[in-house]
Amino acid sequence: MKSKLVLVFMLLTTSVFSQQLSDTEEKLLEIIDRNYQETIALLEETVNINSGTFNLEGVREVGKVFEREFAKIGFETKWVTLPDSLRRAGHFVATKKGKSGKKLFFIGHLDTVFEKDMPFYPFTMVDENTAKGQGVNDMKGGNVMIFATLKALNELGLLEDKTITVYFTGDEENAGNPSWVSRLDFVERAKQHDYALGYETAQGFNIATVARRGASGWTLKTTGRQVHSSGVFRESVGYGAIYEAARILNAFREELAGEQYLTFNPGQIVGGSDISYDALSGEGKALGKTNIVAREAFVTGDLRFLGEPQKEAAREKMRQIVAKNLNGTTAEIQFEDGIPSMPPTEGNMTLVRVLDRVSQDLGFGEVRAGDPGSRGAGDISYVADYLDCIDGIGASGTGAHSPAETINMKEYPDLLKRSTLFVYRLLNQE
Repeated sequence: MKSKLVLVFMLLTTSVFSQQLSDTEEKLLEIIDRNYQETIALLEETVNINSGTFNLEGVREVGKVFEREFAKIGFETKWVTLPDSLRRAGHFVATKKGKSGKKLFFIGHLDTVFEKDMPFYPFTMVDENTAKGQGVNDMKGGNVMIFATLKALNELGLLEDKTITVYFTGDEENAGNPSWVSRLDFVERAKQHDYALGYETAQGFNIATVARRGASGWTLKTTGRQVHSSGVFRESVGYGAIYEAARILNAFREELAGEQYLTFNPGQIVGGSDISYDALSGEGKALGKTNIVAREAFVTGDLRFLGEPQKEAAREKMRQIVAKNLNGTTAEIQFEDGIPSMPPTEGNMTLVRVLDRVSQDLGFGEVRAGDPGSRGAGDISYVADYLDCIDGIGASGTGAHSPAETINMKEYPDLLKRSTLFVYRLLNQE
């Protein structure tokens, strides 16, 4: 009885706020309502499959679910395999090709941060407004939104002669290294489209993402003279590797902290007379004593930025700091590119304005661009240099990457409707 009442309320809401909508758009909203229980069933099915990035079978299993569903609505599907050296499952792609309207590239990801050996949290309704489960908003809720949107459009024949690519990566949470190999097919396909639409978790119902910071890595190695600690600071002994690492890290903080959109974080440090570090597992070991001046230190960290100029300027400053060695020490820093940034552009803002118009026509209020510094790197950033982009238009919720991850079921139907009309209008732009 409760589900029937919810559906009646949804229909009433649609009729009240649809004065600015065409007959076709009103029919699309009716289809979203009619299909809603199937949409939730698909969300539950995918959430209940563990698809941690390193659970390759689980990632592929979620891909097979979407292969089944997209085939039903006339899409061609393909599984993009990756080199064995990357140790990743691959990517799911669904396509339609046509000659009319704008070409749209939809972005999602199949993997989550919850690996197979972690406690399992299935899809569970907490109350009528909230559900929880692994990856329910990051980003299986967004994946299902993409499918439900295109299914509704297909039912009215609105995808005929349209060019659409749906690309669900299998390693967004931990991309295969080097990432340019993992994203090569992704980028080449995206270049053939007009707009990229990212369905990552919404920051808020009325906020869209027009920019994301990029992420890269760095490693710092320092050395010192291994002698008795009673001689530390002397001209003939010097300061040792750990003091040199500490000097550098503190100088990073003093000279670079506070710059807008720039962050840099030392995530691990290992130091002593003898050290080892496994880059794959992240495990480090150190042997040392309090009465020995440290011979080696090793630090790993990340660098987040908005735009290549900011990244390169920060790296140069870090190199200069590293070069000013304490007596008796050496230091070397190396940088590794990761995910590029998605700068805010006028083209991205134009997409926000279209979404804002849809939202207001639905009676949902205005949509504005979010703070460029509030979101980290994402798959959409790999294609931001080639086409106009918008992200953060997926499901809303809380606690992503944690056992408490939830999806806002009160907002989900409205986000689905907004998505469907947004895509319909983009497809039919002159």
